[in-house]
Amino acid sequence: MTEARGGQWSDLGPRLISGGIAAAIGLWAMWVGGTVFHAAIALISGIMIWELVRMIGAERLAIPLAAVAAVAVFAAMELPRGFALPLLLAPAMIGFSQIEQHRLTYALYTAAILIAGFGIVALRDDFGFGWMAWLALVVISSDILGYFAGRFIGGPKFWPRVSPKKTWSGTVAGWVGAALIGGIFVWQGQSGPELIGISIAIAMAGQFGDIAESALKRRMGVKDSSGIIPGHGGMFDRFDAMLGASIFLLLVEQVIDFPPAPVPL
Repeated sequence: MTEARGGQWSDLGPRLISGGIAAAIGLWAMWVGGTVFHAAIALISGIMIWELVRMIGAERLAIPLAAVAAVAVFAAMELPRGFALPLLLAPAMIGFSQIEQHRLTYALYTAAILIAGFGIVALRDDFGFGWMAWLALVVISSDILGYFAGRFIGGPKFWPRVSPKKTWSGTVAGWVGAALIGGIFVWQGQSGPELIGISIAIAMAGQFGDIAESALKRRMGVKDSSGIIPGHGGMFDRFDAMLGASIFLLLVEQVIDFPPAPVPL
């Protein structure tokens, strides 16, 4: 029993240290914004493409396609958005023509990564640091509460064949964490109460992003996308939830007023 419990928490130390360092760097880039933030997102996107290409067994193309993706997404961030859109899909098309197996998997995940990165930058550029922080806090709080609730409470598994550690208790705890973040922004007068519902939906979308990456790793027979972040695996492992959240937020912005206007007192 002691060994099992120790194994259950054995990754907590490295996760906290590496996660803290990554959070500090990310917070600084978010705060500075502009070209610095654009470059950070482009670099992260390129690393994720490198991990993706290696996972699907096309190692010789990993660095070239990662470089193309990083350059394309950075250029897209600096151009008028109408001209940017083809650049977000070009790396998927290029890789699709060169990779010999899992072509559709590569193209779909690559397009999702670059569109999500573009969406994150658009949120920061259009709405400022505060709303970028809201999105990050929703995803992080959902992940943290889900992590601890899943280990303390346990219970039925969400989808054991694909993600054996994910439980319903952790999933629901993630929604609660997102609702609390949304509630704080409402309480501070930053938004109307609808933000609570949006925050929960963003957490759900992030969880779908996590599941989608877990399904990919299961299909490819790998445990982590890479080993560059101690305790977390790779960039794809760390940002999978942010991908789902960012893409969903792009859709949300088209169908509702975002952010919801505060309710007059």
